[in-house]
Amino acid sequence: MSRSKSSKRWLAEHFDDPYVKKSQQLGLRSRSAFKLLQLQEKYGFIRSGMTVVDLGCAPGGWCQVALSDVGSNGKVIGLDLLAMEPLDGVRFIQGDFTEDEPLQALEEALESASVDLVLSDMAPNMSGMAATDQARSMYLAELALDFARNHLKTGGGFLVKLFQGEGFDAFVRDVRGSFDKVSVRKPEASRPRSREVYLLALGHRVE
Repeated sequence: MSRSKSSKRWLAEHFDDPYVKKSQQLGLRSRSAFKLLQLQEKYGFIRSGMTVVDLGCAPGGWCQVALSDVGSNGKVIGLDLLAMEPLDGVRFIQGDFTEDEPLQALEEALESASVDLVLSDMAPNMSGMAATDQARSMYLAELALDFARNHLKTGGGFLVKLFQGEGFDAFVRDVRGSFDKVSVRKPEASRPRSREVYLLALGHRVE
């Protein structure tokens, strides 16, 4: 069976993508690592000694970036529905974040400690139906926000991937109610035609 025009275009873009090439050269597990690197370079929200939770972490590019910045005194815990090759220094939990058991495993891994930073690059499996995909992505963002509110320490941070569309503005307003500073940014490494943006919220206010 021949590939569709859209899949051929994606493959061409992927292999010509400078971030794909650069990630391979630097030993990073994903091109998306550059999205986090670019945001970190601008805002410096990952610091030495932090406890970081990375939701939707596979294949591990964001974990690599976070681990590099938190150092040996920090902790990185990742969770994903997909398997991830072991990464020295990262505690990985495989499971569906929408289910109770993986969430409980994540909370046990934290050993009752508060979290400094919650990262979420989660996205649903896209169906191609815009309304359905948007609803699913917003649901994952809401779950990540709920986890952040329940586990972040005072002053903690939250970074989440969003897709612009139904529910986006309401979500941003909701986040502003729990954090001192909220910014919405599209890193240079995000593909121009993608609707994805990243919301960075700093200065968590514990209710």
